[in-house]
Amino acid sequence: MRAGILFDVDGTLVDTNYLHTVAWWHAFRALGHTIPMRKLHETIGQGSERLVETILGRSDEDVANAHTDFYGPFLHRLTPFAGATDLLRTTKRAGLAVVLATSASAKEVGHLRAALHADDVIDEVTNKDDVEESKPDPDIVQTALDKAGLDPANALFVGDTVWDVEAARRADLDCVAVLTGGIAEHDLRDAGAVAVYRDVQHLLDDFADSPLGKLAGSIAG
Repeated sequence: MRAGILFDVDGTLVDTNYLHTVAWWHAFRALGHTIPMRKLHETIGQGSERLVETILGRSDEDVANAHTDFYGPFLHRLTPFAGATDLLRTTKRAGLAVVLATSASAKEVGHLRAALHADDVIDEVTNKDDVEESKPDPDIVQTALDKAGLDPANALFVGDTVWDVEAARRADLDCVAVLTGGIAEHDLRDAGAVAVYRDVQHLLDDFADSPLGKLAGSIAG
């Protein structure tokens, strides 16, 4: 029986949420919209098109394209969180499939994977180009499960935003959350996170007793 872990990447494994916030602030401003960064940060984790609709109440491809332009320079300076690569490797060693499930574009995913230096333990990757709807719709989660051949009963999602938690729950998957995306613990728990850790290093240090370790143990047993 195969079991595995789906990992969000932006804000969970790699320190990008505030970079995205700044890029969106510039993008909206370039198109004549001054949006408080606090409001933008609250929407990070949704796909680009949905984020624009959330902020403006309508789609605007020019804003989404501008975000790509402003975010582009950051792609060559992405930094994984402490413990991120080791967490992926530990997950693999525990007998669990390692799956990246992200709303990032294929181009961005290439840079994110390069920053993580863990391609040898990554089994599958799903990005926004593989699905029709972004988080909080469950498409990315469900597609990742299907590509990896995983049943929700034998999988978990690790993310950092309420959108991650909601998308996982709508795919009948439990979500373990980390605080590195800047979302408050009570918001993540209210959304339905089954456990919350300070960061992936905290999750790695507690791996054996975490939902990830317990899933690995249940399969091994």
